[in-house]
Amino acid sequence: MSEQSNDARRKLILHVVHHLQIGGLENGVVNLINRLPPERFRHVVVCIEDFTDFSRRIERSDVEIFAMNRSKVGVWGMRWQLFKLLRRLRPDIVHTRNLSGLDALLPARLAGARTLHSEHGFDVDNLEGSAFRPTLLRRLNAPLVSRYVALSNDLYRVMCERWRIAPTRVQQIYNGVDTQKFTPAQSARRDLLPLSLQGENLFIVGTVGRVQAVKDQATLLRAFAAVLLSIPESRSRLRLVLVGDGPLLPDLQQLAGDLGIAEQTWFAGARHDVAALLQTFDLFVLPSLNEGISNTLLEAMATGLPLLATAVGGNVELLTEGVVGSTFTPGDHRNLAVMISQYYLKPELRAEQGAAARAHAVRSFSLQAMVAHYQAVYEKI
Repeated sequence: MSEQSNDARRKLILHVVHHLQIGGLENGVVNLINRLPPERFRHVVVCIEDFTDFSRRIERSDVEIFAMNRSKVGVWGMRWQLFKLLRRLRPDIVHTRNLSGLDALLPARLAGARTLHSEHGFDVDNLEGSAFRPTLLRRLNAPLVSRYVALSNDLYRVMCERWRIAPTRVQQIYNGVDTQKFTPAQSARRDLLPLSLQGENLFIVGTVGRVQAVKDQATLLRAFAAVLLSIPESRSRLRLVLVGDGPLLPDLQQLAGDLGIAEQTWFAGARHDVAALLQTFDLFVLPSLNEGISNTLLEAMATGLPLLATAVGGNVELLTEGVVGSTFTPGDHRNLAVMISQYYLKPELRAEQGAAARAHAVRSFSLQAMVAHYQAVYEKI
């Protein structure tokens, strides 16, 4: 059978993302492309803006990536270029994601493609998903969507109740985590830390995420400083690691200096070895103001780390309170400091909840289950 006729038998999925760069949403897209059966699906990625070398994580050599550069050509210029691209590629399904993905729905429908739209969470200017203009845009574009996916039950509720999407058009699918890549360390990986942070019998508090307002790493910095003040002898052991890059990184570095914790803190920046870095942590903290379903929380869970996360969005669906960790109110650095202190002082609590977190990830959030659910949706559409 010729290669051309074989391609004709495989469904072509065109994935639309805002910017293909390091991030939880983008990582989920890459995992999906890499693991959907290649004999059944082909893939193209369209970026509303552009892409970075993060795109190299796509393992399949037949995946094309296109940058629309909306901010340079304008919305309608981008839509026209996308329409022409869709007419040439003839995808079976256009899978758009989040608010900027709405710009691809009209070109997709005019080009004759079926559409799937998924929501992954909200930014700091619309934490509850109820802001008037984005809600109106989602309602106006609803007739252009064949099917919806919500990453959490919280997002499912928002889509149905606030955006007035019929529940029969929405399917909830949790993110999955690679429990073979993200796994507990056989021994502490302190060698990955910079020499300035190394020492004996360390206790590493860490987080992973884009350095932007909605992730609120500042609350973690303030909580960490409060722990050092309340337990002065901990200064020689406690370390804080923040993995990720973003526009607020200089502000966080300044805050660490103002709080007097710069010597105990490592801003690791954007990294491609997150799985290994997680193995250096003793406790994972996610201080976000909002989350859909956090990939980094799942990755920390699979690594066997106890978890502290804000009681927002999908976090409460992932984190079994008192079993794999605990939740706290966004911005409450004082309570977070008390919670960090408990894990620092009770190694048996860390071990017990870390083991439970690993078991929970393996049992309930496998990457295989996520891929199977999306494959079923694609084939049904």
